[in-house]
Amino acid sequence: MSPPLAPARSYLYVPGDRPERFASAAGSGADAVVVDLEDGVGPAGKDTAHESVAAHARAPGPQWWVRVDPARLEEGLRAAAREGTTGVFVPAAEPALLAQVDRILTELETERGLAPLAAVALLETAYGVAEARAIAAAPRVHRLGIGEADLAAELGMRPDPERRELWAIRSDVVVASALARIAAPVGPVQTDVSDLDALASTTALLVRQGFAARTLIHPRQVPVVHRALAPSEAEIADARAVVEAFAQAQRAGSGVALDPRGRLVDLAVVRSARAVLARAPLGHDR
Repeated sequence: MSPPLAPARSYLYVPGDRPERFASAAGSGADAVVVDLEDGVGPAGKDTAHESVAAHARAPGPQWWVRVDPARLEEGLRAAAREGTTGVFVPAAEPALLAQVDRILTELETERGLAPLAAVALLETAYGVAEARAIAAAPRVHRLGIGEADLAAELGMRPDPERRELWAIRSDVVVASALARIAAPVGPVQTDVSDLDALASTTALLVRQGFAARTLIHPRQVPVVHRALAPSEAEIADARAVVEAFAQAQRAGSGVALDPRGRLVDLAVVRSARAVLARAPLGHDR
């Protein structure tokens, strides 16, 4: 089981060797900042990145995560395991790697008197996808993510702009998350930071597929993703009507009802409506 933790909507990557960007990332409005020790840092910057992460004072506000580099795993976990760190992103996640992460973090937490750190497991290998259910149930795993560029390369895929070739894998990840009763998974980055319309469209698609968050690489992507993840006013109104119709039916002693449009409402429909309301922006009556 993972530590209790509120799921974030947006995870903004910032290179670990650019500590001057940490504060601006924290002020971007993103729910979480992911300081990167892996692909976002070139070979020449790896030492600086690890030193910067170890020295960084995590300011209150967003969640602070560290994406570790499996090639320098223990060093990365030692830099990450500090007061104020929410957890670690584990690239190329597989059961054996997650067991190693859990063992090292347990030792560091005991040594440093820290609360347990969570993990986001990034599925980027064929074996990782095949073991998605075991990974979702592994210790510390708070939610799953997909590194679709790495995964497509390993599988020899050439996805179209909507990445339809990867939709079946996305479904597997959503099912694995639901079975493990962890937070809904995190969608992949969009590398074209100039095409915000495409970002909104692909994020809305991810929501329909069962995802509830996204990794980002630029602050300008944050508000776009937050809007795309939130339900529309019409969806909120419809969900409220469903919940109220069911509540009225229950008060009358029935387990089913008809909503204002004449559609059958049972507990399963109400669960979906409540999930919509849970995604509503603050200020909406839930």
